[in-house]
Amino acid sequence: MTTAVTGELRAESAELQGFRRVQRLAYECAEAVAARLEPGITEGEAARMQREWLRERGVRDWFHLPFAWFGDRTAFVNFRVPLQFFPTNRRLEPGMPFILDMAPVYDGYTADIGYSGSLGINPVQDKLMADLEAHRELILREVRERRPLREIYENVDRLMVRQGYANRHRAYPFGVIAHKVDRVRQRRWSAHVFGFGTQSLKGLASDALHGHREGWSPLWSPYRFSDHPPQPGLWAVEPHLGFRGTGAKFEEILVVTDSADPEESAFWLDDDLPHVRRWAEEK
Repeated sequence: MTTAVTGELRAESAELQGFRRVQRLAYECAEAVAARLEPGITEGEAARMQREWLRERGVRDWFHLPFAWFGDRTAFVNFRVPLQFFPTNRRLEPGMPFILDMAPVYDGYTADIGYSGSLGINPVQDKLMADLEAHRELILREVRERRPLREIYENVDRLMVRQGYANRHRAYPFGVIAHKVDRVRQRRWSAHVFGFGTQSLKGLASDALHGHREGWSPLWSPYRFSDHPPQPGLWAVEPHLGFRGTGAKFEEILVVTDSADPEESAFWLDDDLPHVRRWAEEK
């Protein structure tokens, strides 16, 4: 089920409110689970805590099941194959950074979020998180300018280099910094393959087929198939910085429309999110 986002669809439309609700629910889950983390908890246990919290609140389907990464795994150190993204028995230690990543589907609406934190003080990750604000601003500005997605990706890369960091979203499959999300048909039961919901995968495959015919891709990558202007729709965007075994990212939905008005042509779905509040408090 594809979400059509046009200039007539405003931030307070019922459609976008549905996506905003599930994105906020996912971030509430991340904050609740982060508050319960303690030394000795494994990545697998943290991922299960996310699943249980969301299921208790009615989530029955997923774009992908929850992930948790601890320590140098937050920077995807030595990641070579997709299986390395799945939760392990790595245990959390004091001062260690962590990332929680989940993509629930609720009432047919999809979210995909990333939450970075640490067990106690971690100045390196704090600096990474502070410097991510510039990436959020750059991405929105250049999407509004209708620059090709591949060019925006390269400009994010350049900003990371100037900041002294490594691009860690390049380690994701196809090196994506973002992907489209859509409404999902609800089923009485949900199936998943390799951690991804089958209904969501069908939607992404449909977008890929449709986009191939029209010259665009639902994956925002550094490759030629992303060398096109931003396609109207909802994009889960996740710039991911790495520095000497520490990683940090945010992930949230960017809305792209076909409006000629720059401010209405692209906007973040919600500015009341943990990382945005954190930046505001630091100013």
